Amino acid sequence: MSKKLVAYFSASGVTKNYAERLANVIGVDLFEIKPKQPYTNADLNWQNSNSRSSVEMKNPDSRPEIAEKLSDMDEYDTVFVGFPIWWYVAPTIIDTFLESYDFSGKTIIPFATSGGSGMGKTADVLRKICPNADIRDGRLLNGMTDEKIAQWANEF
Repeated sequence: MSKKLVAYFSASGVTKNYAERLANVIGVDLFEIKPKQPYTNADLNWQNSNSRSSVEMKNPDSRPEIAEKLSDMDEYDTVFVGFPIWWYVAPTIIDTFLESYDFSGKTIIPFATSGGSGMGKTADVLRKICPNADIRDGRLLNGMTDEKIAQWANEF
């Protein structure tokens, strides 16, 4: 039996809510991906081209530093990775997270929340970062009941 983890980044708490629900309904461990420098409301203002999030997302090489690493990542075979959709993809802190570990042979299932866009090219971008992992297409969890979340997650 494989060991599963839900790892997530949440800027406003929406993704955190879904990550906690996902971990609870399938009975797995939970890890929050926290930025070393927390995001302020001004940092998250996507309408300001000079806001921190806008600047990071314009630069594909941006890697916001993470506050802490998970010490036992090697114990997990399947990792659900959650985040809000920013500019049709995962925030660059997710790239930092994925590059911090060896995911070779592991299954990564992205999940996201979004205020209006879909997953975009998220899975394609993540596959380039973790070419030796089995990265699934994932899905948005907005509006899903716990029953639907469990039904989806238990496919893996």
